[in-house]
Amino acid sequence: MTIGNVAPKKERESRNSEAIVDGKAPLLPKRQEEAVGFDEFNGASFTGAVFNLSTTIVGAGIMALPATMKALGLVLGIAMIIFMAFLTDASIQFLLRFSRAGKSVSYGGLMGDAFGKYGKFFLQLSVIINNIGVLIVYMIIIGDVLSGTSSSGVHHAGVLEGWFGDHWWNGRTFVLSVTTLCIFAPLASFKRIDSLRYTSALSVALAVVFLVITVGISIMKLISGGVMMPRLLPDVTDLTSFFSLFTVVPVLVTAYICHYNVHSIDNELEDSTQIKAVVRTSLALCSSVYIMTSFFGFLLFGDATLDDVLANFDTNLGIPYSSLLNDAVRVSYAGHLMLVFPVVFFPLRLNLDGLLFPSSRPLVRDNCRFALISIGLITLIFLGANFIPSIWDAFQFTGATAAVCLGFIFPAAITLRDRHYIATKKDKFLAVFMIVLAVFSNLMAIYSDAYALIKKNTSPQTPRE
Repeated sequence: MTIGNVAPKKERESRNSEAIVDGKAPLLPKRQEEAVGFDEFNGASFTGAVFNLSTTIVGAGIMALPATMKALGLVLGIAMIIFMAFLTDASIQFLLRFSRAGKSVSYGGLMGDAFGKYGKFFLQLSVIINNIGVLIVYMIIIGDVLSGTSSSGVHHAGVLEGWFGDHWWNGRTFVLSVTTLCIFAPLASFKRIDSLRYTSALSVALAVVFLVITVGISIMKLISGGVMMPRLLPDVTDLTSFFSLFTVVPVLVTAYICHYNVHSIDNELEDSTQIKAVVRTSLALCSSVYIMTSFFGFLLFGDATLDDVLANFDTNLGIPYSSLLNDAVRVSYAGHLMLVFPVVFFPLRLNLDGLLFPSSRPLVRDNCRFALISIGLITLIFLGANFIPSIWDAFQFTGATAAVCLGFIFPAAITLRDRHYIATKKDKFLAVFMIVLAVFSNLMAIYSDAYALIKKNTSPQTPRE
């Protein structure tokens, strides 16, 4: 891997070919030469890379962001979204700089270069835990939207139930089975992430549709006087309410996690020097979507905003065509998640393969192994989506563990390790700040969640005065 534009054209092209191979089997650097000449792919475009990275970023996390506004207030909430975008950019730049210095073409290879086989192992494990949890969340939301849910004790009708009534063929298990076989399985069968550029573009468009409708509804209700100005600052009354503010950190971390796909996208770029611009363009686009969704979602529902804002769109909004707009919001975002699924699935399959078969030939050249791993993972995710009822539980777990490691702790640790002596004092200070912030915030979030759970379980037994 070369740095900058100093390499001649032929050398850059050779680097690109090798990167493509390692993007397919990032944890098998010693066998990369076997896959050279796998196809005639000449490199991904800037636009395609932006769509794929943006699709990786904008997933189900956006549904929980209005609830973070409810906890933090508008001012602090918007400030935190922007702050997390800058911190995410800094952590990705760490990864890219040290990858160039060590000629690593994958996140796993970079961790292996810095910390040996144990570093690579923990990276692989974190990607597997994070992505399985995220994909289960995606499937849960799709099931909730299309078939309804009763997880909160109150039944919320799904879109299909509202259109056609209650039938066996629009039940949750059957709908998720059809979605898995007809959409997830075919899209997950692609061996190159750039093959998903068109579905990624469509998924971004569907997220924009969701945003436009939400903004339109909010403006209509604002003009008619149907909404009040939401809180600007958090409502902190005691120490417990202060600690509860940290519960939004795992959600914000999860919302920006895309680090596991950066190398795959970089490896496939026609011009690898564009990766910094790809990252910053994607983060700017996604941050804009996040801010607008959070602001108008909280403006629309205020303190009644639920953990999953999609659940708020099953009631009368008090405007003309309320039912039609509700369905449009839910269907557009369900469609978005269906198309995000294969982009997140791609690195999950690669890292599981690297963990289970570290010495085997590249995954793209073994159709049997490729199919078995894909089928096994999709089956596991399908079962998880049918047995785990709440997306908030999944977000809290993955955000406070695997996601924070992938997004901040691992990049910061690589920088502090500095095996190639390229880190500046500013880099090391920022790395220490990332680790301290990540560990402290998530410990507070876990403490607050545990305290709330204990209080909830013990409060009914408290004797009345």
